[in-house]
Amino acid sequence: MTVTVRFAPSPTGKLHVGNVRAALWNWLLARKEGGKLILRVDDTDAERSTKEYEDAIKADLQWLGLSWDETVNQSDRFAQYDAARDKLIADGLLYPCYETAEELDRKRKLQRARGLPPVYDRAALTLTHDEKQALEAEGRKPHWRFKLSRTPVAWTDLIRGETTVDTASVSDPVLIRADGMYLYTLPSCVDDIDLKITHVMRGEDHVTNTGVQIEIFKALGGAAPAFAHHSLLVGKDGEGLSKRFGSLSVEAMREDGLEPAAITSLLAKLGTADPVTPVADLRALAETFDFDRVGRAPARFDMGELTALNGKLLHDTDYSAVGERLAAMSVDEALWLAVRGNIEKLEDAARWAGVVSGEIDPVIENAAFTDQAAELVPDALNAASWGDFTAALKEKTGAKGKALFMPLRLALTGEKHGPEMAAIFPLIGADKARARLKGERA
Repeated sequence: MTVTVRFAPSPTGKLHVGNVRAALWNWLLARKEGGKLILRVDDTDAERSTKEYEDAIKADLQWLGLSWDETVNQSDRFAQYDAARDKLIADGLLYPCYETAEELDRKRKLQRARGLPPVYDRAALTLTHDEKQALEAEGRKPHWRFKLSRTPVAWTDLIRGETTVDTASVSDPVLIRADGMYLYTLPSCVDDIDLKITHVMRGEDHVTNTGVQIEIFKALGGAAPAFAHHSLLVGKDGEGLSKRFGSLSVEAMREDGLEPAAITSLLAKLGTADPVTPVADLRALAETFDFDRVGRAPARFDMGELTALNGKLLHDTDYSAVGERLAAMSVDEALWLAVRGNIEKLEDAARWAGVVSGEIDPVIENAAFTDQAAELVPDALNAASWGDFTAALKEKTGAKGKALFMPLRLALTGEKHGPEMAAIFPLIGADKARARLKGERA
């Protein structure tokens, strides 16, 4: 058996962290098992789906390094969905209903008032042919529901373990709207059968849907795939992320200067028993994927943790991996090696390029001290110069520790914190160093 999974975004909006986690976990499983990942574009909703969103989703996946093996657009497969519809109707498992949304809402309110679950009462099944014709003569068009068995449906979930959904507690699902539009469920089942999907990995909010879909798989003569339902992402405060997805889109994170490997490193491990560490190699990350390590508790997504992880990733990144991007910021390899341990985002290196090569306003707290320092700056600076320079200044002034080093850092960089001065000092150069120590803008 070739492990075959799918990521199925709707091109009605931007890709956000919740989507990415689903895509990533399916990618990790497929690559670990030497299988296939199918990108299934769920674009049956012609009014809301756009080519622009589809292209943006693909671009985001490629930027993250999540390649796929095949693309399928549901909008190209209506003939297959129609055939499945006709089979279910012929088998008496798909039936027309004529209630309006308002009528259904009233029914549910009455059921709740009587202490009953708001499950559809199957009134449409009692309609005669003449009654149906009369309703259609009024201008009503039917929506179509799948007739559930109203029995328990059980499966072994790869994350949740033994799981059961009693379909007697669920309304017969609407598979086709009154306007003829297919809803998610039927096309998804048809595609999973036709594409030979072996594993469906998705959020735990789909558990009830899975019970329903297993019955549809059986009705269509197909085998249900293995299911794995992971916990949902929540914010650092434990609240849901749905209202924040605008700022948590891949596009927004990319524009904010986050590295794709930081995003995948974090999302690969959120909700698992494994520690979160920066991993630049996605294939190496795939080798660590294990359903047995996935927990049931909500996974907390913290942008601060992602930013810190981004910094850790850059601290160990070779110049060759980011050289083209850094060159555009006027950052050479020497400067990168000097500053990478003190940045959170790549663009921070550009700020240090300005500190080293541009003009700054020195911060002088003790002009007498920094004037003496200026006199001791060697003409040629190298890796050993900072140690020699500070040793000479310590001997001349008696200053040591913070009293020695902080005034020098403030004068030479204008910053209280930053990279090791031993690395920065020779990059600034003797002339600039002397000028800045004298309080001159240089």
